[in-house]
Amino acid sequence: MRAKLSVIIPVLNAAQSLPACLGALMEGVEAGLIRELVISDGGSEDATVQIATEAGAVVIEGQPSRGGQLGRGAGAATGEWLLFLHADSILPAGWSACVLAHLPAGRPAYFKLRFDQRGFAPKAVAFWANLRSRIFRLPYGDQGLLIARAEYDALGGYRNIPLMEDVAMSRALGRRLQMLPLAVTTSAARFEREGWLRRGTRNLALLLRYFIGVDPERLARRY
Repeated sequence: MRAKLSVIIPVLNAAQSLPACLGALMEGVEAGLIRELVISDGGSEDATVQIATEAGAVVIEGQPSRGGQLGRGAGAATGEWLLFLHADSILPAGWSACVLAHLPAGRPAYFKLRFDQRGFAPKAVAFWANLRSRIFRLPYGDQGLLIARAEYDALGGYRNIPLMEDVAMSRALGRRLQMLPLAVTTSAARFEREGWLRRGTRNLALLLRYFIGVDPERLARRY
C-alpha cells in the first residue's frame, strides 16, 4: 500500500527556515506516511529551490500568492490526504503517529500553536490563537491543515488570494475542523521585529476587516 499523505509547503525565499521544517518531516517518511513532498515556490531568489530539490521534493513554480501557491501545490499532489504546512513551522516529535491515529476519523484537522520564543508575550499570543481556533474554528495556516483530498476538491481548494486564504478555508470547513493534541512550533520573527502587541493588534484588525468584506489584495498590502 502506498503512503497516503502529500505534504505541501508554499515558499518564498525560505532558505533559512526550510531545512528545519523538512527535518521534522523525516519521521513521517520513516513511518511510511508521507507519499511525497510538494514545494510550491513563488519566485525565490535564494537557495530555497535547491534545498527543496536536494530533499527530493516536487517543486512547482509560479507567481507569489499564498493561496495560488497552495492551490498549485495541491494540484500536483497525488495523496489521499493533504497536509499544508508553512516553511517556518516545525512539526513536533510524534506528529506522524498522531496523524495516523486521526486519519480513520476522516475529518480535517490542525495543530495547536506555539512560538519558538519564550516569555509572557509568546505564550499569551499562542493562547489566544489556540482559543480562537477551538471556539471559532479559525486556525491560521501556520498551524497546518490536514484534509482529505476528496473534501479539499469538493470545497474548490484554496482561493487564489494573497492573504486570508487560510481563514477562507477554515470558514468553509467550519465545525468539521478538529484540533490535534500536539503543537506545531512557528517562527516569532515577525512579532519580534514589529512588537508583540502591535503585530497582534494588526492581525486582529486585518481579520475583522476581512470579515466585513475588504479585498484581500488591500489587506495584503497592510500585512
